[in-house]
Amino acid sequence: MSTKHADLYCSCSDPECGHTFVMNLSYSHTLSPSAKTTDQLAINLVRAMSPEKRAALQEQLTML
Repeated sequence: MSTKHADLYCSCSDPECGHTFVMNLSYSHTLSPSAKTTDQLAINLVRAMSPEKRAALQEQLTML
């Protein structure tokens, strides 16, 4: 497996069926890139972080 491939372990939700199987999920390519700028994407990622992780990131950034 790689960052572009994942195995998905699946099972039928019908208890009488019981079918289980593995599907392969992979990334191929982008058809249309994001309209958001790198700055917008970074801000959204930071906003989604917990306060503790955000504080740790701020500390790491002061070392640059």
